[in-house]
Formats: sequence, structure tokens, C-alpha cells
Amino acid sequence: MNGYERIRACIDGKALDVIPYMPITMMFAADHIGVPYGKYAADYRLLVEGQLRVAEDHDFDFVSSISDPARESADCGAPVVWFDDQPPALDEGNALLADKAALVALKQPDPLGGGRMTDRVNAGALFREKTGGEKFIEGWVEGPIALAADLRGINHVMMDFFEDPDFVRDLMAFTVETGLAFARAQIDAGVDIIGVGDAAASLVGPMVYEEYVWQYEKQLVDGIHAAGGMARLHICGNTSPILEGMGRLGCEIVDLDHMVSMADARTAMGPDQVLLGNIDPVSMLRNGTPEGIRAMLAVCHAACGDRYIVSAGCEVVRDTPLENLRTMHDFARTR
Repeated sequence: MNGYERIRACIDGKALDVIPYMPITMMFAADHIGVPYGKYAADYRLLVEGQLRVAEDHDFDFVSSISDPARESADCGAPVVWFDDQPPALDEGNALLADKAALVALKQPDPLGGGRMTDRVNAGALFREKTGGEKFIEGWVEGPIALAADLRGINHVMMDFFEDPDFVRDLMAFTVETGLAFARAQIDAGVDIIGVGDAAASLVGPMVYEEYVWQYEKQLVDGIHAAGGMARLHICGNTSPILEGMGRLGCEIVDLDHMVSMADARTAMGPDQVLLGNIDPVSMLRNGTPEGIRAMLAVCHAACGDRYIVSAGCEVVRDTPLENLRTMHDFARTR
């Protein structure tokens, strides 16, 4: 099996030759081709080169256009701070929607309008040209609450849930529409799956998640499916209180960060959900030993069964020892 066939078989519940292997690499990939990360995140051609090289040299089953959270928000007009060798970041102290009233006049960004969203769409098209049918191709969008936090500021939006819930609903409706347009453009360009990064969802409790967040994530996932794509949910942090709701979204793949029990996730989401993760990318993958990595992956695999994809809980840290990364690869390839 090639990478595309392997991941697709896992999603479809078919027989596998080995376990799929899908580590998230961003700064690691830029370093791999000797490019400062600021340039990697700004130019889809460098991003594609880095992803193709790291996938080939380390035998990944996929390539991904994930790079930073400041794409949709930048095209909405939010101020973005750029760095030479770090990811671009949103200016939290100068949020676009610091004044809530600005939402009424805020226009939906055009994913094909020539901005940072277009750059990611172009990455999907180039991936399709270079590796379509060989590696699983992943696009990426900000999830509803993540984009809300990007536009409003994380501290403000958390207070808005309690102080102005109607505004939150209006804001989340805007972010879903933005995410759907961006996802459709990437699917049309040729990606196989859309990663939905909704890290801020791990910061709300289960009651807020169910009342305000879940329905908008569901609209986004359903819209991705209607456009002919698949969905991968990636929520950094401790999602233990919301596992059952995450499982009800219908995503083809659900990522779990290292602080979440894979066994609890399997119980909460049922036997058919494909789970990905979840060794600690710092204390285990970067700073640990091959023996410890193998042992932790064995625990994950035993808890998840066949519907499992090997990866760290989040991004592979840029200075991860190659021996440790090979250990994760070898575990996937010998099971």
C-alpha cells in the first residue's frame, strides 16, 4: 500500500498492511529544507517542497498545508506579526474585533482573492500535481471557536460566552461560513481531507462546548462532507471532558493530545472512530528514549485497536532527535 491507500483503508475499516503514520510537521519541515519558517509560511511553494521532502525522507503517509492560525483572520484584515524563523502570530492586543460592533460590517474573506487563504489553496493544488494518489493530502482551516478567538481575542471571547451569548452566536456563524468557503476551495484544489484546528475548544467546559461550540463544529464538518472532503479534528489540550461530543461530529479522524487517555477516548467515541496520537511531543518524542516511545505507542495501539494512526499528540518539535522520530516510524511499520 502507498500512503494514500493506507490512510483511506484505515478510515474505511479495511485491511491494512501496517499502521498509518501521520506526524504533524511545520517548523521541522522548514528546517529539513533549510528555509526560515517565516518564508515557509508565506510561500506555498516552499511549504510544499518541505512537506514532500520530509514525507519522502521519513516515510510519512501524508502531506499537509498546516502552518499557522493567521490565514483566515489575516484575510479578514486582522493585524499579523511576522517573524523570521517563527510562525506568524496574531496581535492579541490589537484584535480585529476588539470592538464587537465591528462584526456587523465585517465582510467574508475570499479564499481565492489572492491573500493568505489563496496561498494555502495553491498548496493543495500543487500537492495534487506532485503526489496525488500517492500521499494523503491534507488541507487546513481554523475551527469555529479558534477563528472566533483569532478575530476577537481569546480572553474577550471567553468572557463573551457569559456576557454576550448572542454576539458569540453571530460570531460563530461568521466563522463557520468562513471555514466552509475556505474548505471548499481547498477540496476543489484537490486535497483529500481538511484538518479542523479548534484548539480553543479545549478551554471551555462541557456545558459551554455543547451549547455554543459543538453545533458550529458540526455545521463545518457536515459542510466539508457535502463538498466531497473528509474531516480531521485537531483540538490541542485536554479534551477529556468533551470526548463524547467530539465523537458525535462524524469526523473521519480525531486527534488526541498527550494529556488525554486513548482508552477513555475509545470508550467515549466507540469502536469505529479513527483515533490519532498521542505521545507527548516534548517530554516523550523530543526528550525521551526510543524504549519509552515504543512503550507509549504500544499502550496507545492497545487502547485503540485497528482504527488507529501513529502520531504525536501535536506538532513534532523542530529539534526532535531523528532517532526518536525513526522509532515512531518503525513502530507504525512493524505492526
